[in-house]
Amino acid sequence: MTEPLTANQQEALRQTLVERLAELQGMDALSEEDRKPVELDQQSVGRLSRVDAMQRQAMAFASQARRQHEARMINAALGRIAEGEFGYCGGCGEPIPLARLRLDATIATCIDCAR
Repeated sequence: MTEPLTANQQEALRQTLVERLAELQGMDALSEEDRKPVELDQQSVGRLSRVDAMQRQAMAFASQARRQHEARMINAALGRIAEGEFGYCGGCGEPIPLARLRLDATIATCIDCAR
């Protein structure tokens, strides 16, 4: 049987989550320029340059969607910390092993319930 997290282990994981959330927000701000509408003026940008800009824009939006998904997962984990439910499986209620949480602190289930 897995032991519940200690207060220090939980705080270390919380800090990791908070730092990652800040990192995601910084990345989002840096990619803002790439998500702006593509200029369609034929005189200022050639056809191939426009296609390249549109591809860059599409990739920026896809990256933003992945960051937003990760941020939602982090906020859910932070909510579980605030409610005192962090580190326990949402399926069976047993403690989630520390090694699993260190790999991904947003995990809400043990390995058995994740199958």
